[in-house]
Amino acid sequence: MTAAEHISPEDLTLYAMQFLSEEEAAPILEHIGQCSVCREELRHIQGDMAMYACTVEMEDAPAQVRQRVMKQVSREKRVIPIGPPQQALPSAQQEQPQQPAFAAYARASGLFAETGQDEQQVPAKRSAMRIVLDLSGWAVAAGLALFAVNLYRERDSLRSIITVQQRQNERIAQEADSATKIMDAFTDPKAVRITLTKDRATPVPIGRAVYNPEKASLIFLASNLDPLQQYKTYELWLIPADGHDPIPAGTFKPDAKGSASLVLPELPKGVQAKAFGVTVEDDGGSQTPTLPILMAGS
Repeated sequence: MTAAEHISPEDLTLYAMQFLSEEEAAPILEHIGQCSVCREELRHIQGDMAMYACTVEMEDAPAQVRQRVMKQVSREKRVIPIGPPQQALPSAQQEQPQQPAFAAYARASGLFAETGQDEQQVPAKRSAMRIVLDLSGWAVAAGLALFAVNLYRERDSLRSIITVQQRQNERIAQEADSATKIMDAFTDPKAVRITLTKDRATPVPIGRAVYNPEKASLIFLASNLDPLQQYKTYELWLIPADGHDPIPAGTFKPDAKGSASLVLPELPKGVQAKAFGVTVEDDGGSQTPTLPILMAGS
């Protein structure tokens, strides 16, 4: 074996796990002392195996792997150290049996047989490719976890944006519905248009009502109204054609120019109007008109 002929990753893995005999390990040890490429590869394999030993889940070794390991162990005479020889230890420590450097990896991987035999006698082999794949699986899992967190945050942000847009759409729909009702009340051909006036007034107060008894829609506009005393209000009355009591249609107060309006007050449907009238009432309105009727029209 020359420096140009590099050692395969699988042989380096067996060497790192101390699964080779003295005869098989000797040329590898000599080669890695001269070849920086294989020495660097061995260092990576040792680091990967140490990391894998801390993260691997417990599992039983396949039967074929167990048989191959047992066959390899039967050929092994002694453990070949990877690094330089260590100094002699005190006699108390020498009595302790030497354990393979990769015993923790084999135990964590579930490769020791539960037969009561010593750990050094029943380790199992895992190829360098399996180690790389296992470590790659952890990297992929971490990447997926980070992607899931980002996806969750984006979902919450989109949900907030959608909620705001839904509220805006609801408000726009309500405004559009109200505008449609007002326009329908003004342009309805069945609506009755009435002008209300006040006697002996200069300028004369005027009120105009657009009323549809089938839809109970009413729009009332007034101008040139006199200012009111404190705690007083104007109230519009619908006087039914069937002779029933007047129905209050809503209260209103004029602005500084004497203008006021009532738009779509709540009224019962189907009431035919004989006339409309306006009175002055206390704040809050009344259920029966207080004479005199200041403005009237039919």
